[in-house]
Amino acid sequence: MRIIKGLYLSNRFFAVCGLLVTLFCASFMWQQLFLPAQIILCVFLIVVVVDAFVCFAASAKVECERVLGDYFSLGDPNPVTIHVVNHFAFSVNMEIYDEVPEQFQERKMKTFLKNVPAKKAKEIIYKLRPVTRGAYHFGLVNVFVGSRIGLLQYRVRRAKEETVKVYPSILQMRKCELMLSNKTATSYGVRKLRRIGHSYEFEKIKNYVDGDDIRSINWKATCRKDTLMVNQYEDEKSQSIYCVIDKSRSMMLPFDGLSLLDYSINTSLALSNMVLQKDDKVGLVTFSNKVETVLKADSKSKQLGLILENLYKEKENNLEANYEQLFLTINNVVKNRSLIFLFANFESLHAIKRVLPLLRKINSKHLLVLMIFENTEIEAYSKQDANSMEDIYLTTIAEKFIYDKYRILQELKTYGIQVVVNKPHDLSVNSINKYLQLKSRGLI
Repeated sequence: MRIIKGLYLSNRFFAVCGLLVTLFCASFMWQQLFLPAQIILCVFLIVVVVDAFVCFAASAKVECERVLGDYFSLGDPNPVTIHVVNHFAFSVNMEIYDEVPEQFQERKMKTFLKNVPAKKAKEIIYKLRPVTRGAYHFGLVNVFVGSRIGLLQYRVRRAKEETVKVYPSILQMRKCELMLSNKTATSYGVRKLRRIGHSYEFEKIKNYVDGDDIRSINWKATCRKDTLMVNQYEDEKSQSIYCVIDKSRSMMLPFDGLSLLDYSINTSLALSNMVLQKDDKVGLVTFSNKVETVLKADSKSKQLGLILENLYKEKENNLEANYEQLFLTINNVVKNRSLIFLFANFESLHAIKRVLPLLRKINSKHLLVLMIFENTEIEAYSKQDANSMEDIYLTTIAEKFIYDKYRILQELKTYGIQVVVNKPHDLSVNSINKYLQLKSRGLI
């Protein structure tokens, strides 16, 4: 019974049955068609029996394996590989259906392999782009095997059920790391920053080469060596940088399938990795109506793993952000002057004025950089042609939102608060650039 349940009729089977029904119906009017119809029916039944014997052997003659990575990256295309092996002595056709996680809401993960050679293996690669963090459960892989005859198919369920975790984008973190390397920074358009002043730790004395700052010439060493020698400095280390993420309802706006919170989480991971590579300390704070995650700044090797695990668990909150609680937490936890990246979203001047006194207090003790978002959809809508009174009204409202964002920017700059307005896709590069800029200027 189990074998019979695994047997399926193909479209070709029903097409031949339809042809036979047509011939038998036509034989009522033209009797000379009755004998050919009977012959075709007999041949068809024999072929079906032969095809069934081939299909019944499929369960022992087909192997299938799914290969997944240890994790998926949020918002990135993640490859899934399926290996199939044909152990038959002849080529077969295969239809492969993978039971992908329910989060993708995908019902058409079908791949057709025609004429898989005997004793050969084939590989299928497709990509999935998760837009929410969490555990994703993969079911079995269903392989429908049919001979070249193609009348019947036998379903073989192979591979195994697996669960993979979707973490904040590790691929994006590595991409930013590559983009900001000295060899590739120019080609990717990442700014090269001029170092200003000498707020660096002394490293060594070296021979002068073209391009060195003449103010760094060490005249005593020059006299001893009878050649120009300069002092070489390195960036100050062990500075504290905090990523502070607002998880309130204002961060739930979606862009390209991801929320603003997801973009902020991906950026925090990439920025934390860059900070640790610069031998600085990095910490994490997340809050909504209350402060939920507090990870003190540290430069230990396990710090990036702790940040990754904390970011993996973060969820949006429908309540308003409590900046009073945030100020108290920073005041109690962050004792030394630190660089604080605050990822938040403000759409109205009233919203920023309500929290501005608290932001000014934070900025008085630390260097606060406010990373806010540009509403790219409103920006695009405001540039559309207005063909009716309703279009004129909506376009005007869109322009008002854009003007409010500009006033927010000016209001923050008036009080000396560093602010960067970002498109969601540019948030990671802009944040890392801002960190490198402030560090090179010795402002941290």
